[in-house]
Amino acid sequence: MTSAASQLPHQRNGLGIAYRVMAMACMACLSAIVKWTGERGVPVFEIILFRNLFAFAPLGLYIWRTTGFSVLKTRRPLGHLTRSAIGIFGMVCGFSAVQYLPLTSATALNFAAPLFMTALSALILHEPVGRHRWGAVVVGFLGVLIMARPEPGHMNVLGVSLALGGAVGSAGAMVAIRQIAATEKGPTIVFYFTAAGVLLGLVGSAFRWVTPDPVTLGLLILGGLIGGVGQLLLTEALRVAPVGVVAPFDYIQLIWATGLGFLIWGELPQPATLAGALVVAASGVYILHRELARRRVLAPAAPACPDPTSATR
Repeated sequence: MTSAASQLPHQRNGLGIAYRVMAMACMACLSAIVKWTGERGVPVFEIILFRNLFAFAPLGLYIWRTTGFSVLKTRRPLGHLTRSAIGIFGMVCGFSAVQYLPLTSATALNFAAPLFMTALSALILHEPVGRHRWGAVVVGFLGVLIMARPEPGHMNVLGVSLALGGAVGSAGAMVAIRQIAATEKGPTIVFYFTAAGVLLGLVGSAFRWVTPDPVTLGLLILGGLIGGVGQLLLTEALRVAPVGVVAPFDYIQLIWATGLGFLIWGELPQPATLAGALVVAASGVYILHRELARRRVLAPAAPACPDPTSATR
């Protein structure tokens, strides 16, 4: 009995890691679908509409089987509005970025989100950020510069700007989540963000709508389902294992994105992209380590560290 009990945390950690790896595969597939459908003329707001509308299928099933729909009651409607507005800004930028950059590059630049989140937490939430985390932020942004290659004739200004805008939106959304996480559950936050995405997609699509062919329509629907499943896998990973165990596996998304980029578009990542991504990933993991160490010191007064990856997907 004692031996079995001691093995349970390890088994749950393994399950959490498996959920996280599958979630990253879903997110890489979603990015590939966004890029593929965008290349076929589907506007970004129409893609956002399908992404969020069909995500309601797995999300609704999950809420029904776990928390029940009473979880949708909220005491923070303005908080949800702020979180959704910032997150949707990040989604628009991120979905647009993959139209201008190779899939691997767009994915790697999105890894800058934890760097922005650290800076925004200090500026907006007035959280203490020590010299170790500020140092990691500086090193991480050096990695971003390596990936962006700001030399004349080498930098894709629009694509890089959109990708970094997506990272800023993701970071800002996580800061907003921190402000409402004490009273709002994860499924509640995801539900209202998804609803806001549907509303924005409808409004944007009213100005420009492109009727997709059957194959493109099928991929748009599949993108919504995959995005919803990926979001739930992110949630489940944190339910069964600590964030410090599962979050470092987010960087596996770069492997999925590299494989899909090569198989579909014949893209090979530039050495500068891989080198910069490694620097940014190392900085992000170190920031996560320092953040969790700080929260262990402040526990139990501090709320749980929110998931830094699920804000705009």
